[in-house]
Amino acid sequence: MNLIIPEEIVNATKMSSLELKQEIAIMLFQKEKLTLGQANRLAEMNRIQFQHLLSSRQIPVHYDIPEFEEDLKTLKGLKRV
Repeated sequence: MNLIIPEEIVNATKMSSLELKQEIAIMLFQKEKLTLGQANRLAEMNRIQFQHLLSSRQIPVHYDIPEFEEDLKTLKGLKRV
């Protein structure tokens, strides 16, 4: 699904399309509607860049047990653990 935001709305924000996507990603991450990975993809940033953006706004990164277990499973699959 593609989301179309009218040009007049984008212009009213005085932001570029990318900046608007980043703001939406931050808001959805804060509301725990998106995971860190989903939010950084929406923001078109890698995970570290997105974490730095969150940090610059003093927004904590949610990292719970299921996410840790998923990361651990990935690392085991890559034979890094």
